[in-house]
Amino acid sequence: MTIVDWLGSTAFSAFGAPTSWAELLGFVTGALCVYLVAQQNIWNWPIGIANNVVFILLFLTAGLYADSALQVVYIALAVWGWYLWVAGREAASRAVTGTSRAEWVAIVITGVLATAVLTAVLALATESVVPFWDALTTTLSLLATWGQAKKRWESWLLWITADLIYVPLYFYKDLVLTAVLYVGFLALCVMGLRAWRRDMAAPPVAVPVLQS
Repeated sequence: MTIVDWLGSTAFSAFGAPTSWAELLGFVTGALCVYLVAQQNIWNWPIGIANNVVFILLFLTAGLYADSALQVVYIALAVWGWYLWVAGREAASRAVTGTSRAEWVAIVITGVLATAVLTAVLALATESVVPFWDALTTTLSLLATWGQAKKRWESWLLWITADLIYVPLYFYKDLVLTAVLYVGFLALCVMGLRAWRRDMAAPPVAVPVLQS
């Protein structure tokens, strides 16, 4: 049995639906990643990348094509975010800030256009039965990841909005454990929102660079 076969095999059944090892590993790494983001811990980036790799397979098998492709973009954004947090002149911890008016205008325009384009692509080029919701959550998640890398506190609001859609969407696709995970994400996102708002006025704290 290959690693791909093993990841796709059933670990256990929950609520009458089989749960694969990929979904179980996604649950563990995803929960840990969000917790570390809330704590502004740099280890959220490599753990998040591991989570993305697992979810590529999970979402492909569930027919959530945009969510699967989204994981590849997440990996690229994670590398970029990791760099922003630790490399060069950003080696000191980035301060938490708010989103400017110009950034909000760009976010809204980008969000509307990206959702419309992705919806059309998914409806025409894939077998997705939920093209709009798949496109909307994909767009919200990408915008939230951008905000996370830039340490904009409003990124948590985007994550919360996406998670509120993800929970029923994953239940609909029989990804029960993943749906439960996203309920937990909601709680962690609220915690992260409160923590980042509290730290907004705090001075940057030095963060050690990871050694290879």
